[in-house]
Amino acid sequence: MEKNLKQQQSAIVKIALFGPESTGKTTLARQLAEYYKTEWVPEFARDYLQEKWEASHQICTIDDMLPIAYGQTKLENERTLLANKYLFCDTNLMVTKVFSEVYYNYCDPMLDEAARKHEYDLFFLTDIDVPWEKDDLRDKAEGRESVFAVFKQSLIDNNKPFITLSGDKELRLKKAIMIVDDLTLARELGFSSADFLQILEHGISMKNIEKQLNFLKNGIPRTDLVSAATVSNGILNFSEKDFQEKASFFDANKSGLKLNKFVPASGAATRMFKFLTEFINEFDAENESINAYINRKKDNELSIFLVGMEKFPFFEAVDKQLRAEFTDFEDWDRSVKNYYFIKLLLSSDYFDFANKPKGILPFHKYKTHIATPVEEHLQECTRYSSANNSSHLHFTVSESHQKYFEDTIDAIKTKIEKESAVAINISYSYQNKSTDTLAVTKKNKPLRDENGQLVFRPGGHGALIENLNSLDADMVFIKNIDNVIQNNLDKISLYKKGLAGTLLAMQQQVFNYLNALDATAFDTTLIDEVVLFLKDKLNSTQKDGFHDFSLENKITALKAVLNRPIRVCGMVKNEGEPGGGPFWVRDSQGAISMQIVESSQVDLANENQKEILKAATHFNPVDLVCGIKNYKNEKFDLTQFVDHNTGFIVEKNTRGENSKGYELPGLWNGAMANWLTVFVQVPLLTFNPVKTVNDLLKPAHQT
Repeated sequence: MEKNLKQQQSAIVKIALFGPESTGKTTLARQLAEYYKTEWVPEFARDYLQEKWEASHQICTIDDMLPIAYGQTKLENERTLLANKYLFCDTNLMVTKVFSEVYYNYCDPMLDEAARKHEYDLFFLTDIDVPWEKDDLRDKAEGRESVFAVFKQSLIDNNKPFITLSGDKELRLKKAIMIVDDLTLARELGFSSADFLQILEHGISMKNIEKQLNFLKNGIPRTDLVSAATVSNGILNFSEKDFQEKASFFDANKSGLKLNKFVPASGAATRMFKFLTEFINEFDAENESINAYINRKKDNELSIFLVGMEKFPFFEAVDKQLRAEFTDFEDWDRSVKNYYFIKLLLSSDYFDFANKPKGILPFHKYKTHIATPVEEHLQECTRYSSANNSSHLHFTVSESHQKYFEDTIDAIKTKIEKESAVAINISYSYQNKSTDTLAVTKKNKPLRDENGQLVFRPGGHGALIENLNSLDADMVFIKNIDNVIQNNLDKISLYKKGLAGTLLAMQQQVFNYLNALDATAFDTTLIDEVVLFLKDKLNSTQKDGFHDFSLENKITALKAVLNRPIRVCGMVKNEGEPGGGPFWVRDSQGAISMQIVESSQVDLANENQKEILKAATHFNPVDLVCGIKNYKNEKFDLTQFVDHNTGFIVEKNTRGENSKGYELPGLWNGAMANWLTVFVQVPLLTFNPVKTVNDLLKPAHQT
């Protein structure tokens, strides 16, 4: 009799509807079959028990469980042979098994085994948030919660892939169709149902997974550089008086604006202390001196660190801890002292600086206290990103680091607010898991961990376009967490407000043109004026044939170009720092625009492209002011302005295995590729990043 419970094997996608009585399984199975123009399997037990009742007025008993299972299996196997790509099963043997256990506290071993063996690509667990519908064969509405819990647990216990469907009939159908379509794509890409659920749990759409795999397999198109953007060729060069006038314009007009300062601050300071970590791991304390190590490794960074050690803002705290820990510290050899200084600096039992967020580390030594980057950003915030005695500061952080930031801010915020007479509103966000990307092997197969689970990696700082998109602000100042300076706040504020004034003036003109183009009647010479404005002020030219367009089409084309987020980017003269710079770029449709481009985006095997890259005169210090609302005061959906062909492929080593990953287009690179862009030269004073701990020895970080 076991063969009567054997499931017909097939390549079609099988979806099982699963849940207690009166939860919409039949309705949904019928709807899905109609939508996909295929078969569905009705519930055999309903007709079987109805016939039994009509024949003998007897209700269901334990003896009916196996006949129902045989009938259900036969019905499903018959429909499987008729199905077109999909089969939707109103019920299945797992439902029969659960009912048998719930109502009779027993399940026949053959039914139990068959229910476990029957495979479906996915189970839809139907929720109990729909009204109970009474009929002759149903039990009662009471206890639905406990019965639903049993159904759900049975799927978990038997390791069945399932998704809970809630909502009304229309919403359930809409959700189910989206899921079935995604599952189909997952199967086409070679993923199992378990993989599909893991991807879904991560919040990543299958379309995005498909794009990522295509990029990883086929590579990412290199950026087509036309020329370097330079002063008088894309980069504006303001005098000190110009900056003062633009800053004054911003101050005069900011009262009606919602301002926010956005500081990417995720991740630990690991790279900042990388050469010290390598030293602790590789130094042979018993058999060599530090000088011998430096000579052996040619470690100039360690040499600089030791020479300037007493100038670091954390020196006194570490030195004090050393003297407290070791009473004979003064008698030690200098090499030993230095070794233990570095050891305590990095030790998880003491300072643990390499594992803490960069934002809360000691950066600057003032006469009265030691300041962290967070404090410097709060001070800056009150100077240029404030209006009506109020300021908003947003940090993107790792969830595990938020408490560090909160504790650091709690210790200083009240004092800064009192001194500045500005209330500072702090907010935080994390990089969304849905922006993570799939890791693959060198052969482009999904990378898996020791449990067979897919491996995902953070999508890079380009993922933060989602965080920026969630801010409710008219104007956002963007600056990296480590780009702070000791003193000179007045100068920094002047240049920041100058960029903001430039943005505001540009935005007002753009909004005026858009409102004029919306009007039912206007002087047609406005078209030529807008074209000239786009060319001269925003370095944007029209498509070939524009002048042959009808008036209506010209208006549509100009509005499409004008109605975008705007960014004004500060650019410093290039002094050999690694990173992106301003260039004129040609896209796949032949349109030319100004972009911030990283060297990794350029085809360095192409001599022409290499020469253009070398001709760059300026560097991107991540000093941006952004307008993220349109002329109707509505928030732009910033995700609609990303160039997805400008991401990065990175290589990693995971558990000794070489792998590849895809990083999203950078926040100020491809993520803002389709914004209106203005480049402005700003002084080197504004660019003082701390990439390694030795950068703290530079004049900008010393009193």
